[in-house]
Amino acid sequence: MSASKPQAVVLLSGGLDSATALAVAVKEGFEANALSFRYGQRHTVELEAAARVAKALGATRHVVADIDLKIFGGSALTDDDLAVPHHESAEEIGSEIPITYVPARNTIFLSFALAWAETLGASDVFIGVSALDYSGYPDCRPEYIEAYERMANLATKAGVEGSQRLRIHTPLIDLTKADTIRLGLSLGVDYSLTHSCYDPVDGRPCGTCDSCLLRTRGFAELGMSDPAVGSVS
Repeated sequence: MSASKPQAVVLLSGGLDSATALAVAVKEGFEANALSFRYGQRHTVELEAAARVAKALGATRHVVADIDLKIFGGSALTDDDLAVPHHESAEEIGSEIPITYVPARNTIFLSFALAWAETLGASDVFIGVSALDYSGYPDCRPEYIEAYERMANLATKAGVEGSQRLRIHTPLIDLTKADTIRLGLSLGVDYSLTHSCYDPVDGRPCGTCDSCLLRTRGFAELGMSDPAVGSVS
């Protein structure tokens, strides 16, 4: 670890948004500690992408935590009996909370990030949530992040003793997918290394799940094709 740079924990799924959040953390001068999860998701290929991204963007270290949300089910991402929705276009994605929502996932992930941040003496956590171009998840909203940050500073020894005040950074919260891609490209993110698909086929993006469609639309709005499509992700 560097003595000259502040430490930060960055939640890194291996997808487009989290890769951009990691790039922002590095650009802002943090020593980035990337945290990914093997949580029983059907798209574990994203962890291979996370490793690629962490290395390419210069994360100090990359840790994969094993937790089993599959035992609870309740989401198409963790329950094989529930089908991932597919659509012809992003315009078909509804406004209701979709079956791909994993109950309390960001709360669980942020709790792990909080624990690691406290052991590192870090006051900063980065998460790539967006309140605009997303699939309706309640744990991506600004009011949720603000409430979690308040809770976190009441919940730790460091917070109570005043030696550490946690800040949750959400650099993408007000950005569309196109805006996020534009930002990432300006920071040197190679999006061919990332993987966002919920329902990959032989490790390749399906192209028709909500995540794929929102991602494809983001690149299209910039007059670009998704560089990860057609490559093993």
